[in-house]
Amino acid sequence: MESLHTVALAIMVAFLGFAPPGMINMTALKISMEHRISTGLLFVSGASVVIFVQALIAVAFAGYLGHNPQVVQNLTIASIGVFLLLAVFFYRQARRKVDVQVKEPGKKVFLAGIGMAAMNMLGIPFFLGYSTFLEAKGWLDLRHPQHWWFALGAMAGAWLLFSIYVFFAPFIQRRVQFIARNINYILSLLFLSLAVITFLNIIF
Repeated sequence: MESLHTVALAIMVAFLGFAPPGMINMTALKISMEHRISTGLLFVSGASVVIFVQALIAVAFAGYLGHNPQVVQNLTIASIGVFLLLAVFFYRQARRKVDVQVKEPGKKVFLAGIGMAAMNMLGIPFFLGYSTFLEAKGWLDLRHPQHWWFALGAMAGAWLLFSIYVFFAPFIQRRVQFIARNINYILSLLFLSLAVITFLNIIF
């Protein structure tokens, strides 16, 4: 039951983090528009493998820190910094026009997904910030083997989210600017709120 809880939290975290139009889901969108749905799914599968690795690295580090009582306060403060950085990032994304450009992936579309996800340097900080926040609040236990379940949930959540972009490519393509602008503003506000709430909890 605890494993299902961990997987469910990780799926929600991944959905939240990868919902805004970004380089991975926008590329998946473009591939699905120009090729077949199966090609888009192959691309997002490659990206999801990297997300599994990123989440595993992040939660393994967070788990180590979380089980050292003296650094609980520091890890909470660190999560504030991560949330603020993400708030700024999503706000800047909201102010920027979304431009979808991608070269023909050919037969190496799975490797293209791996390469593009590896370029997303915010993956590890995002999972680190969220997992440490949830663990500090007592909502998540990342002791062995729960960190593996969290990474699997993150991979599944990312794959499901990216697959939505693939299957609904025609609908999303017509509304990408509206979706990008509003989701990024909402996420920016959400991360800013999390940073403020965490800061207030430290003070009081």
